[in-house]
Amino acid sequence: MRREGAPNALFVRAAVEALPPELAGLADRVTVTLPWGSLLRAVALPDVGLLAHVRGLLQPGGRLDVVYAIDPDRDAAALQALGLDVARCGPQEATCAGYADAGLRVDCVSELAREEIAALGTTWARKLAATPSARRAWRTEATAV
Repeated sequence: MRREGAPNALFVRAAVEALPPELAGLADRVTVTLPWGSLLRAVALPDVGLLAHVRGLLQPGGRLDVVYAIDPDRDAAALQALGLDVARCGPQEATCAGYADAGLRVDCVSELAREEIAALGTTWARKLAATPSARRAWRTEATAV
């Protein structure tokens, strides 16, 4: 089966700590959808050093669109291992400051409804939207400065 998509889309499978240097400054848009591990730490804490790696992919004025979801009860142990404070999960003033320190201006932060999560179109997003839980999801839209 052939998948259709944007002819100029590039998909990279790499850890956020080891993004290919050949991609520096090439992207006009980077999308991070339902990350986990160090990428979740980068966008949710935010970890400025890791987030700067993502910012490095963007050309000036490029857009970063991030969606992440957390269930403070079910994910507590994993979040603690990542250094994420469950009580602080979700956008706060520190989020904008961290993004700014990484070279990104936060344009919009919003909490997503279940329908919006399902509309992300991934198998995991549909499962999250269909499963009753305390999981909350946020979208952060930012511009590279």
